[in-house]
Amino acid sequence: MKISEAQHIVDEWIKTYGKRYFNELTNMAILTEEVGEVARIISRKYGEQSFKESDKEKDLSDELADVLWVLMCIANQTGIDLTAAFERNIKKKTERDNKRHINNPKL
Repeated sequence: MKISEAQHIVDEWIKTYGKRYFNELTNMAILTEEVGEVARIISRKYGEQSFKESDKEKDLSDELADVLWVLMCIANQTGIDLTAAFERNIKKKTERDNKRHINNPKL
């Protein structure tokens, strides 16, 4: 599935099952919440914190998909084509960092 197709699916889902998009500030807050849920899982699975009983059933892939969903909502409602934005971002990173990480003695 292409990013543009995913954005379209999100938009159609909102139009079919939702009343409307939440406003941009609400979606930003929701995105922050979802990223926090990803952080919680990672800190427990790969970090030094232990899982609480209520956290043991949390699924990292599902939480990452939640982040992607809200990100696509924000892109849709602000008129951003994530495919084009991602392509520009890769170009920027390649031009800026094409030797930076390879030459980093810390890595």
